[in-house]
Amino acid sequence: LKMSWFWLYLPLRLFTAICLCHPIKAPATSSQQSFKTDLFNFYHSLILADGKETTVHLLKDIPKRYYFVLEEGRVLAPFSITVTPCDVPIEWSILMYKSPSTKATPGDHDTQEVSKSQKASSMVSTIFNYKGNSVETYMGMSSHSALYLLEFLSTERDTHITVYLTTDTTSGHLYPELPTDPRIDVIGIGHTTVTLTWKHSPSVLQHRESIQYCLLVNEKHNYKSLCAAETAIRSSGMKLPPTLALSLSPYLLEPQQVMILSNSELSIINKVSSGEVRQVCMGTKNTYTVPNLSPSTQYYFDVFIVNLLTNASAAYTGTFARTLEEPEPKVTELKDGKVVHVVLDGKKQKFYSLQYQARHKKIHFTFQLCRGQIRVHITRNGKTVASENLSGLRYFSLKGKLLDTYLVQLRSTEESNSSVKVQASPHFHKPLFPLLPESLKIKSFSKLRTCRSVTIAWLGTQEESKYCVYRKKIEEDQIWRELQSADRCSGPESRHKSEKVLCKYFYDLNLQRAVTTETIKGLEAGTLYLFDVYLFGPSGIPVRYHSKVVKTRKKC
Repeated sequence: LKMSWFWLYLPLRLFTAICLCHPIKAPATSSQQSFKTDLFNFYHSLILADGKETTVHLLKDIPKRYYFVLEEGRVLAPFSITVTPCDVPIEWSILMYKSPSTKATPGDHDTQEVSKSQKASSMVSTIFNYKGNSVETYMGMSSHSALYLLEFLSTERDTHITVYLTTDTTSGHLYPELPTDPRIDVIGIGHTTVTLTWKHSPSVLQHRESIQYCLLVNEKHNYKSLCAAETAIRSSGMKLPPTLALSLSPYLLEPQQVMILSNSELSIINKVSSGEVRQVCMGTKNTYTVPNLSPSTQYYFDVFIVNLLTNASAAYTGTFARTLEEPEPKVTELKDGKVVHVVLDGKKQKFYSLQYQARHKKIHFTFQLCRGQIRVHITRNGKTVASENLSGLRYFSLKGKLLDTYLVQLRSTEESNSSVKVQASPHFHKPLFPLLPESLKIKSFSKLRTCRSVTIAWLGTQEESKYCVYRKKIEEDQIWRELQSADRCSGPESRHKSEKVLCKYFYDLNLQRAVTTETIKGLEAGTLYLFDVYLFGPSGIPVRYHSKVVKTRKKC
């Protein structure tokens, strides 16, 4: 309350002094008019709170003013003011108003007028001014009572800033401290990774539980403050929670945001028109490897030290780095009739390339999907001729010119590993795989099931071929794994000898009658069995029918 009265008292004293020094009947000099204008500005200003960060919204070309008063009676009154632009460069200045002496001295009237004019102009002084978009702090010391006016101006566009005034320099800092060397060092660069390190903030050593480092990665430029980064992301059309360190909650995420939690590190990836903007908070670790970057791309890195209790932050000096160029993918040559077995890493999601130069006009590509899901893309002399997801056994018959160059690109479409067998050959070449039936499904007959036997059937072809049947006893909880993880390219050589039931040859020129049945005996009652049928053609390479799970009757 005493302080509030003082704030009202000092401006009133200043105004009274001006009235005494400048009678109304006297003509106004330029110095007098300037001071009266300053006094008018004061009465249209807001009080700046002490010890609290204030957000100030600025309209283009319209100045905004705040004032504060240093407490009377203190011998030395230290204070500091920190201004953080959150977008474009701004202009700001600090003006100090001193209370003038009101005692008149005898003498000539003109001499008194000049003296009054000098006193009026000496009452106001500009003690600091700045123009730019960096975070600036002014630290001052006053030995007498004074009123201070802060003036802010944006000449580019509407914007906002934050202002922090404190007259208490003994109870700690609102903003975390930066080390004497606030640079970020790049200590490693890869095709898709960049490793960064920076010196610890003194605040981390003192307040480890309430301080953490947060990293911002983008493809445009560095940011000099956290609020500047947030403003830039918002201006790109995205809503962003107000503070990086305190916004990492799933319910605050926007549709354009993706949150990743890994090894106690929380990341938010923002999808913006200018690329991804990544935010990662990693606690008090001062070394971090940024993963999953794009090759041959320049990235900008900013580290912020954030106080979780006060919501305030300080920015290290940002840096940038360009990831290495991706090496040319290794291309494997395909030779006529030779089978290539390709295993694809689902996590890397990279293309595997095979190249084939045609020695005939008609070319036959064969793909046997062994495991997983695979996308195939075939080009001829750089132009796409086929592109689709593989399923089971797939043939592509293509017609072109002699010495045409075909490029086959394969990619796994799921995170687990996938594999496929590939063959390229002239159209008249001996086929790699046997003639296939209309369906590779195995059928079981429920009415023919007994406690000790199961009857199954499958389709054949018009070509005499060898069929081998295998069985395997499994548990209920193994069904899904057995069906999903089965290698459809593996032959009977991968099976245990005890699982073999029989092998037989058959065919029928009438496809409607090309079906065979087999009753498997010697089974256990109430037991699950996995049945597989392998078809062998002239080349000896088997084709595996879709596995079938059947359970024998429990009671007969």
